[in-house]
Amino acid sequence: MRSQLTPIAKIYLAIVFVILYAPIFYLIFYSFNSGGSMGSFEGFTLEHYQAVFDDHRLLVILINTVIVALLSALLATIIGTLGAIGIVSLRNDKIRNTVLSLNNILIVSPDVVIGASFLILFTMIGVKLGFTSVLISHIAFSIPIVVLMVLPKILEMNTNLIDAALDLGANRRDVLTRVIIPYIKPGILAGFFMAITYSLDDFAVTFFVTGNGFSTLSVEIYSMARAGISLTVNAISGLVFIVTVGIVVMYYFITMRSKKTEGSTQ
Repeated sequence: MRSQLTPIAKIYLAIVFVILYAPIFYLIFYSFNSGGSMGSFEGFTLEHYQAVFDDHRLLVILINTVIVALLSALLATIIGTLGAIGIVSLRNDKIRNTVLSLNNILIVSPDVVIGASFLILFTMIGVKLGFTSVLISHIAFSIPIVVLMVLPKILEMNTNLIDAALDLGANRRDVLTRVIIPYIKPGILAGFFMAITYSLDDFAVTFFVTGNGFSTLSVEIYSMARAGISLTVNAISGLVFIVTVGIVVMYYFITMRSKKTEGSTQ
């Protein structure tokens, strides 16, 4: 049975959501302001959004950001999924717990430390800062997230399914592709979408490893904000927020559809 929230809990929850979302909606609201500042709303306009789409450089940066997010999420999902399966398959509990601890350390480590570490590494091995360095960095910090998303689904999986598949003559590849992957698909999707969102909004790591004219939206927004208050920044931020919400909604419908499919097959 689901427990009902008390009135105080509901009020507290509402306050938390207001604190979290009020600045975002305030920013988006003034992106439609015909005035040049956020001091007062003078009238409705779309000129700031038009300025974003008229700026060829911003469009290139937007495409760069999307490409990095999709590629890094895809590769991180593949590596993270195989890594989670490998962690579970470790028979030594001490080694398994050590690997999990190392994975968790990467998640809680400050982004500044990770970014500075990658900068030093790329400088030492001679990797030019740009698309490649940003992509590698985003893959690296997304892998632990994917592992955490996939791991619970693997742990709740009944090992008898694997044993039954092996008894029926399936090889290791068939077990992986036809038994394990379909079962943990919700965790894989969750890791993929989480990796996309982390890549889209990352600033600290990207700031350290970008260069040679390559940039992402987060770094560009920071640069534009430092140059002075511009409602174009509001418009860009609003677009990024809408895209992020769209990703969350897409993930919700995909998971709901997969649950209905699983329910109909049972």
